[in-house]
Amino acid sequence: MGELATNQQITTASNSSFLYSFYFLPKEKRQAIYTLYAFCRQTDDIADVGESPEKKLRRLNRWEQELKRCFSQKASNYFDSLRQVAERFKIPFDYFLELIAGVRMDLHNLSYRTFDELKLYCYRVASTVGLMCIQIFGYRDPLIKQYAENLGIALQLTNIIRDVGTDAGMGRVYLPREELSRYDLTREDILNRRYCPEFLRLMQFQAGRAHEYYALADACLPEAERRNMLVSEIMRNIYYQLLLKLEARQYRVLEHPIRLSTPAKAWIAMKTVSRIKLLG
Repeated sequence: MGELATNQQITTASNSSFLYSFYFLPKEKRQAIYTLYAFCRQTDDIADVGESPEKKLRRLNRWEQELKRCFSQKASNYFDSLRQVAERFKIPFDYFLELIAGVRMDLHNLSYRTFDELKLYCYRVASTVGLMCIQIFGYRDPLIKQYAENLGIALQLTNIIRDVGTDAGMGRVYLPREELSRYDLTREDILNRRYCPEFLRLMQFQAGRAHEYYALADACLPEAERRNMLVSEIMRNIYYQLLLKLEARQYRVLEHPIRLSTPAKAWIAMKTVSRIKLLG
C-alpha cells in the first residue's frame, strides 16, 4: 500500500497534464498507470538533475541494471510493483529499455542534426510511453499501436515547441540543426533567445509538422476503439489546444513557456469525456 501511495504521490506531484486523464480510469488500471507513470517520470528526471553528464549516465545505467535485475530475477525491490503491472497487462520489456535509451540520448545530445534523429528520440521518450499505456487501456485493433506511436511524436513535438526557451536555459536545442540552417538560424540564436522573423517561420514549420502527426494519430484510431483510448484522447485534446495557443501567441516561448490553465485543461477533459460517451 505504501509503494502504491508513493507512485500516486509522484504522479500527482508532477502536476502533469496527464493527471486530468487518469481520473477517468477504473481503479485497477488507474493504479497501474500511477506505477507506470512514476517509473517514466523518475527515468526522465535523471536527465534533468543538477549533476554532470557523467554522473547522470552512471545513475541511468544503475537504474537500467536494477530494472533488468527485477524483471529477470523477480526480486522484491523498488521495481517489483512495476514488474507486476508489466506482467498483468503484458507490457513488452523492450518498451522500458527504449525509454531509458531515449533518456540516454538526452545525456549524449545537446542537439540533433536531422529530423530523423529527433524523431527517434521522440519515439523513445514519448511513443514508447503511449505503447505501454495502451496495454493497460486495452484494445483489439492492432492499428492502435500506430495511433500510440504517432500521438506520442505529436505530443513530444508540442512539448519541444513549448519548451524552446526552458531547454535553451539548460543548453539544449531540440530543433534539428538542418532546419535551423534552412531558416538562417544557428544553435546560438536559440541559446541567446533571439526572437526574429526567421525564428517565427521556423516555429510555424515545427507546428505544421506537429499537426501532421496529430492527423496521422487520428487516422489510426478506429471508432470502435475510441472509448478504450479515452485517456489518450483527453491528452491529445489538451496538447492540441496547447499547440493552438502557441500558434496564437506567435511562439513567444523564448523567455517563458506558454501553458494552458488548470481550469482550461479540466474543461477540455470533461468535453472529451462527454463527446466520446455520446459517440459510444
